[in-house]
Amino acid sequence: MTPLMITLLIVAGIVILIAIGYLNNVVENNKLEKSRLKIELNDRLRRCGEITETFPGQYMTPALKLLLTRLELNLNQRLLAHDKNNTGTKARLAELQAEIAKGESISINNPPMPIQTEIKAKDVRFQLEALHSQITRAAQDGFLPANEAKHWIREIRHILVLLHIEFFNNLGQQALQQEQPGQARLAFERGVQYLRKQPEPALYAEQLAYMEKLLGRSNSMVLSSREAQVEAEQSELTDGLKDDDEENWRKKKAYD
Repeated sequence: MTPLMITLLIVAGIVILIAIGYLNNVVENNKLEKSRLKIELNDRLRRCGEITETFPGQYMTPALKLLLTRLELNLNQRLLAHDKNNTGTKARLAELQAEIAKGESISINNPPMPIQTEIKAKDVRFQLEALHSQITRAAQDGFLPANEAKHWIREIRHILVLLHIEFFNNLGQQALQQEQPGQARLAFERGVQYLRKQPEPALYAEQLAYMEKLLGRSNSMVLSSREAQVEAEQSELTDGLKDDDEENWRKKKAYD
């Protein structure tokens, strides 16, 4: 065997080793990418399921329920592509397809949840932010057309306004029931200011007029309360002066 052939064999061996190393690296990277994608899809599926199950019923429309079901269906289909023998995913796909087939008659089991505290309002706002993220990702993935994604982003903003209206109204009504007109006025005032700042205030003209009416009512109650307090204080002062006059008269009569 000539030195040239030995050299060629050595070079060929090195090339083969490099190729094997490269292929192993590619295979490992593919495994890592599939694992990462599976974790991401499961996380998105969990978030989507949480919104579907816990979103307040007063904001859950058939159209929104259909959207969430379609998003969940897409995520399950993508998961099944990476794990084709997963019977649980197959069963869930069949359930989702059956729900989507109902159209506007899709089942909605979400009970209404009154927004009476700031904590609850924030919880629903976080859900809306999560839904916004789901829609944006679905559009980036090519699942949702751009015009449909824009429509739902506008709808999310609308629901957010409805959420604030309900929160300020409930907050003010609670204060009125507890005979705290000052707190009620503050809540209704916040509601009026929020609605006036909306990009399309005409869209919420009816709600704004109602909130302004409540603000005027609570303001009148505050003024009446202050007038009653002033009258009470003046009455106490008058009674006190009368007592002093009587005491002075008794003292004067005793000295006379």
